[in-house]
Amino acid sequence: MNRAAFKPLQNTSLPHSFRYIRLERARDPDHPEGSSAIAYVMVAPLDTVSRIDVHVWKTNRDACRIVRQRPDQADQLGHLVRGPGGGWHFHYDVTGITEDEAGYHLGDERFRLGEYVSVREADGTHPYRVVAVAPL
Repeated sequence: MNRAAFKPLQNTSLPHSFRYIRLERARDPDHPEGSSAIAYVMVAPLDTVSRIDVHVWKTNRDACRIVRQRPDQADQLGHLVRGPGGGWHFHYDVTGITEDEAGYHLGDERFRLGEYVSVREADGTHPYRVVAVAPL
């Protein structure tokens, strides 16, 4: 995997609102117990109500990262990007193997423990549960 396009993050140079966020596949018909092996790890700024902070994102875009984790697959590295109309996407620009995925109303979601978010993937929209939120 080509990681050269990803510059290491300097945590001390990022605003204090940046968080490590882990999303794991929630229960659905294909995964009645959910799945911790199907996950996303995000590094993103959150505002005072735990939503993605657009203003901080604008000035720190390169630091807003996403890692797509799947069993028996290499992690896909990408960036959290804002698309036309203000929607959030996971853009896997490092390897170019995986198509962009979109958060369903991700800008309105609160990233707090136990909350649910939906991600539109190639095979449909799936629920994910927030299982970790921590300062960097």
